[in-house]
Amino acid sequence: MGTMVGHVAPGFGFFAIGLWHLFNHIRLHLTTGSRYRALPWFPGSFIRYIELYLIMLGCSLSVAMELFIGPDRHQPLDPDGTIPSNHLHNFEHSSISLTFFVYALSATLFDRIRPPRSGTDVLQFVASLAFAQQLLLFHLHSADHMGVEGQYHWLLKLVIFVSLSATVLSIPFPASFIVAFVRSFSILFQGVWFITMGVMLWTPEFIPKGCFLNLEEGHQVVRCHDGESLDRAKSLVNIEFSWYLILLALFAVSFYLIMVKIYGDADHGAGYFKISSSLSSASSADDDVEAQKETKSGENITISFIPVGNPTPMIENMDR
Repeated sequence: MGTMVGHVAPGFGFFAIGLWHLFNHIRLHLTTGSRYRALPWFPGSFIRYIELYLIMLGCSLSVAMELFIGPDRHQPLDPDGTIPSNHLHNFEHSSISLTFFVYALSATLFDRIRPPRSGTDVLQFVASLAFAQQLLLFHLHSADHMGVEGQYHWLLKLVIFVSLSATVLSIPFPASFIVAFVRSFSILFQGVWFITMGVMLWTPEFIPKGCFLNLEEGHQVVRCHDGESLDRAKSLVNIEFSWYLILLALFAVSFYLIMVKIYGDADHGAGYFKISSSLSSASSADDDVEAQKETKSGENITISFIPVGNPTPMIENMDR
């Protein structure tokens, strides 16, 4: 990271995984209905572990770029074997990539060994550790994440926190579709925001008015001429984040509705209903109850309620 490519490349990775999960969670929810159970990853049609292989490949390339390809001497250490200050952030970024690599490797091994259902919870825990590591290292970053770049990273940490929270909640609530939906949406948002950071922070034409690119320790950093220019630039970043949030929320809702049209509803009407219809039904039910109360005393009155949707066992394993 620290460059346009260093943000755009992982951004595309997060975006692809987020969109893949959003599609599969919606499809799984619509096709299984009350039997829905969130999965930590989804097998491909032709290559079962394609998602996990791509995560491991992307993380390996990231570590290679940070520690061996990017540095001038193609290794990040000083001649005495210590880590120089200007390469501390390389080790931090590599640690994040390494944690996601461990998650993908664990998921592959878990699927081959086939542990009990609790193994899915363990895998979600490993994914939570990956997001926690990402959030911690971005929060305690050795690089000077101040000014405009710092504002981008502060907003990024909010999205990472949502990913972390949703992943943790998926352990006690594996049948909650909304938890999986929010997690997928936040991962997709991470990707979009990473790409935005790479383009906006390292493209001279997009640098806010009153600010400029300055070379510091071998990296281009956005600096501003005065406090007023800095405040204006930060406000623009906040507005930009808000617009992306609105657009992506609109995209996610539209994507869900399109999927509903394609796959239908497995519960056949047990889901969303119009409020007006609900109110009329409730009013009719109240009238029926009042009418029954006026019948002769001693008459046996039975009021029954019809349950909506039949609970069935959860999905235990992913189809091979």
